[in-house]
Amino acid sequence: MRVILDTNVLVSAILSPGSNADLALRQWLDGRFVLLTCSEQLAEVKSTLRKPYVARHYTPHDAGRLINLLRTLALQIERLPMVRRSWDPEDDFLLALAEAGEADYLVTGDKAGLLDLKRHAGTRILTPVQFARLFK
Repeated sequence: MRVILDTNVLVSAILSPGSNADLALRQWLDGRFVLLTCSEQLAEVKSTLRKPYVARHYTPHDAGRLINLLRTLALQIERLPMVRRSWDPEDDFLLALAEAGEADYLVTGDKAGLLDLKRHAGTRILTPVQFARLFK
């Protein structure tokens, strides 16, 4: 199974231990699926983790560990097609990643944008709660 965890899910995983986002991250680390990422997402994760509102809720060690795990263990997709489908153009790279990486699932907490699409190409778009149900 090939999965994309949206940046909001990755950040939620370190901010909320025991949450469904955390469960998704742990499922990946336990080898239950292949995590797909790209340079655009790594930059977005770094930028999000540097925001003062977010940064005060975790240790720098946790942030560095997440970035290093993504760099070393996730499957890096380098060539993304041009996609313009999301209500938020900043999310289009995730849809492009889904296409290029042939993702089965895109997991996001983005209630106003990506979740409304429900599917992109062959990729189902799920909430962390819906994704967690796949492992129960």
